[in-house]
Amino acid sequence: MPSKLDQLRSMTTVVADTGDLASVRRLRPEDCTTNPTLLLKAAEHPESDALVADAIAWGRRQGGDRAGLVAVVADRIAVAVGAELAGIVPGRVSTEVDADLSFDADATVATGRRIVADYAALGIGRERILIKVAATWEGIEAARRLQREGIDCNVTLVFSPVQAMAAAEAGAFLISPFVGRILDWHVKQGGGPYTAETDPGVDSVRAIYAAFKAHGAGTVVMGASFRNGGEVEALAGCDRLTVSPALLDALAADEGELPRRLSPGAPGAHPAWRRDDERSFRFALNEDAMATEKLAEGIRQFVRDLRQLRAIVARKLEADAPA
Repeated sequence: MPSKLDQLRSMTTVVADTGDLASVRRLRPEDCTTNPTLLLKAAEHPESDALVADAIAWGRRQGGDRAGLVAVVADRIAVAVGAELAGIVPGRVSTEVDADLSFDADATVATGRRIVADYAALGIGRERILIKVAATWEGIEAARRLQREGIDCNVTLVFSPVQAMAAAEAGAFLISPFVGRILDWHVKQGGGPYTAETDPGVDSVRAIYAAFKAHGAGTVVMGASFRNGGEVEALAGCDRLTVSPALLDALAADEGELPRRLSPGAPGAHPAWRRDDERSFRFALNEDAMATEKLAEGIRQFVRDLRQLRAIVARKLEADAPA
């Protein structure tokens, strides 16, 4: 019997949730996603030393404000890693807008345009790239504007149908609901024990998937942030799933049967479709304690890792500066 990973590939687009080039070469996913946390790990990996060195050398040739230069070099590293990934996978690579812009639609749009231009300068077209933006009101509005310009977006840090439906209404190419972080919140609140079938993160993605299919939404649903293989298997058939190398390896080693759990022809029960303006979006999100807390926590974590990456860049720029 084929491995569970091969069975999953027959019904779901498998995406690697990593910036580790060696893992991507080994696992052969269709797409890749990165975020500031994964990018920080990639930048510290010896295989990325040349990419980081090239970005630092480029930065030393630029002028301007030091803090601004550090931020631009960090973005250049993100694109360099993304370009390497694009040379391995046949599909898309997601590159995240700086998390500290999560509440600034104009700056998010400007950064998304710059990322696409940087990829174009490396010969990589926008059809290969997804610009990741946080599922804040401002991030979703930025996605709406970028999509109108033909720049496809991945709306990330999705924890509720409110965010998911707003992103679909904005025309986002893809959303990333975070399965494991939803589970984490419920466990911390004293819930469980949970199985894959009762996992609240799995339930959330299933509900969003069902609502999108019943409504005819064209936005792709990509489950993300998995804590165990059972969560992945429980979402077999979802449009896309972005999974860590460790869990992909476990699926590749398992030759058990993997039944399809989600199907567009039989989406199942789902919440009513919403069309929110800014006021109703913010109020509905505020009413969902889990989504509010996990969105804020996710942004803080990504900002923290982004600052660490920028600190590394700043040190290297200083170390490499001429006397």
